[in-house]
Amino acid sequence: MSNPSTVPSARTATPANQWIKGIVFTALFGALFIAGSFIKINIGFTPVPISLQTFTIMLAGGLLGATYGFWSIFIVVALTAIGLPLMNGSGGIAQITGPTGGFIWMFPISAFLIGWASDRIFAQRKKLNRVQQLLLLLSVFAFGGLLPFVTGVPWLAHVVNSAKYDTVTGALRAGFYPYLPGDSIKTVVATLVILSLKPVLPTIRPSKSKK
Repeated sequence: MSNPSTVPSARTATPANQWIKGIVFTALFGALFIAGSFIKINIGFTPVPISLQTFTIMLAGGLLGATYGFWSIFIVVALTAIGLPLMNGSGGIAQITGPTGGFIWMFPISAFLIGWASDRIFAQRKKLNRVQQLLLLLSVFAFGGLLPFVTGVPWLAHVVNSAKYDTVTGALRAGFYPYLPGDSIKTVVATLVILSLKPVLPTIRPSKSKK
């Protein structure tokens, strides 16, 4: 009789299962990102609302890793660009090139870098105590949360073309400072969520083709 551990089907099914899991989780976190864009607070003096988008990006990158985290956000951005009303109920190229466009462009990259860095932290978790993991992840999510502002604030100032955005201080007041308290809370909550869920979730890695 053959040894059950050597049955080919168990081994050959793994890449397909990984691919299916990747697609499912990519779609799930893409939907979460869309939902996060609808949960928003308009603050009046700036066209950039406070939303849960950055929080869902942290979760996507932290839980799915670099590749699937990137695709879960990028696909939504791409579908929005071609006209689907997936962000704040709006779509089309104007959504991507409007006042919030600079933030939107950086969202997939932010998810990718968060996933890349957090995967490496968890790969070394046996060498790190809980406090070290917490501090490293906080740093990663803080960086990932701040990254969209690098392109978002200058683009906002360029598109709006208002006198109050003419100075660096004015642009920061409109596109950066109001979001720091909320983003700090999102960073802490995302870190705690990832620390709790990542070790118990199934591993999702892109399948590598055999040569």
